[in-house]
Amino acid sequence: MSQNLAHVCLLIRDYDEAIHFFTHSLGFQLIEDSPSKDRDGRDKRWVLVAPPGSRGTNLLLAKASNEEESSRIGNQTGGRVFLFLRTDDFWRDHRAMVANGVRFLRPPREEPYGTVAVFEDLYGNQWDLLQPKS
Repeated sequence: MSQNLAHVCLLIRDYDEAIHFFTHSLGFQLIEDSPSKDRDGRDKRWVLVAPPGSRGTNLLLAKASNEEESSRIGNQTGGRVFLFLRTDDFWRDHRAMVANGVRFLRPPREEPYGTVAVFEDLYGNQWDLLQPKS
C-alpha cells in the first residue's frame, strides 16, 4: 500500500489576496485555480499552491464559507506553529521573504536539527522556515 498527504487546507478570507501573498511574498507556484462548488452548491474556487520544486503536499487555499470557518482564519492551531516550510538554503529564502514584506515573529536561530525562524502568513498563521542539518 502507498499513501501520501495530497493537500493541507488553509482557511482564507479572499482567494486573490491569498494567491498574491503565496506567489509573490513566499514565491510559491500557483498549481491550480479552478471553479468549483461548495457543500451547499455555491460557487467557490479550487486553489492549490506549492513551494518551488515541491514534490509533495500542496496547500489548498479554501475561502471560509460560514461564521465558524471565518473564526478560524489565522488561528487554525490555537497559536502554535502550523506549517513548516523546509528549504535547502535558509538565508536565501529568509532574505527574499524579508524583502517581500514577510513578518518574522522570531529571529533566526540554530537548533540541533537545523536553522529555523518563525514567520506569519497574511492571516497570522505561524510557520517555521526550516533548513534541516544534513
